[in-house]
Amino acid sequence: MSGTTTDQPAATMLEVPARRIPPPASVSPEARAALSESWAAGDVAYPPPDDLESWALVRQLADQAIVDRIAAQSAAIAASVETVELAGVTVHVLTPADLAADATNRVYLDIHGGALVFGAGDACRAMGLIAMDRAGVRTCAVDYRVPPEHPYPAALDDCIAVYRALLAEHAPGDVIVGGASAGGNLAAALLLRAHDEALPMPAAAVLLTPELDLTESGDTFQTNLGVDTVLTGSLADLNLLYAGGHDLAHPYLSPLFGDVAAFPPTFLQAGTRDLFLSNTVRMHRKLRAAGVEAELHVFEAMPHGGFGDAPEDRVVGDEMRRFVTAHGSSAG
Repeated sequence: MSGTTTDQPAATMLEVPARRIPPPASVSPEARAALSESWAAGDVAYPPPDDLESWALVRQLADQAIVDRIAAQSAAIAASVETVELAGVTVHVLTPADLAADATNRVYLDIHGGALVFGAGDACRAMGLIAMDRAGVRTCAVDYRVPPEHPYPAALDDCIAVYRALLAEHAPGDVIVGGASAGGNLAAALLLRAHDEALPMPAAAVLLTPELDLTESGDTFQTNLGVDTVLTGSLADLNLLYAGGHDLAHPYLSPLFGDVAAFPPTFLQAGTRDLFLSNTVRMHRKLRAAGVEAELHVFEAMPHGGFGDAPEDRVVGDEMRRFVTAHGSSAG
C-alpha cells in the first residue's frame, strides 16, 4: 500500500511531531491488547494487473489471513450454512440456530469486506457468519467476483443481481442491505443503483466502517494514517485495480458523492482511530442533510473493522441487532 498524497502547498500543512500513542485506559483490556499490535503488513508491492497467477496467490494468502483472524469468533456461532447460486452468483445462506419465529421472513444481504479485492470463498462465509450473528436474521453473504480478473462493475453487478433475486422472494420491507469496509462501499453503491433502476429500497441499510470514497479525500486519511492498526496505509493501488480505468469519483465507485436522498434508514459505525472515520462521518452528515434517518456510532480508539472480539465489538453487534430488529415490515 502506498501512502496517501496531497496537492496542498507545504505552507498550508500542519506538521505533527513524531510521537508514541499508547492504548487508552478508557477501553477494555481486550481492546488495549488489540491496539498493541498491528494486524496489517504495511506497505505492500502488488503484482501488475495482468499477472493473474501472482494475484491468485496474493488473494489466497490474504483470504487465509482473514479466516485465521476470525476463526475462533466465527466457529463459535451456531448456524446452518448452505452455499447456493442465486441469479448466477455464489451466495452463502446462513441461518441462525436460534432464529426467532417472527423473523423467518426477514433476510440480511451481507456484502463482505476485503478492499474490494480480497475476502472471497471461506473468508466470505466466515465474515457472513459474524454479520448473521449481529443481524439475528437469515443472512445471504454475496461471494462476488473480484479483480483483476473481474474489475468494476462485476462486483456491483453481482450484488444488484442478488438483491433483485431477494426482492422476488421477499417484500422490500423484509430485506436489510449491509456491509463492512469494502462491503459498505458496495452496499451503498447498490442502493444508488437500485434507485436508478427503479427498484424498491430495502427496509434499512448497515454501513460498518465503510469504504465510501475511493479518492480518499477525507481528513482521517491523513490524521489517522499510521494510527489505525488495521489499515496501515492508503488503499489507492487496490482502488485503481478495482476501478479498472473508471473514474474513482463516480458515485457507483465512491457512493459518498452520490445522491443519497432515497436511502432507507441507515446505521453507520466507525472508530476514532479508523482510517475510514471521515468516510463514515461525512456520509452521516450527507444523509441527515437529505432528510434520511441515520444513526452514527463512533467507538473510542477503535481501528478499522474493530478490535476483533472485544467487549466493544460485542456492543457494535448489539446496536446493529437492535437497529435491524427495529426496521422492516416484520419489526416490532
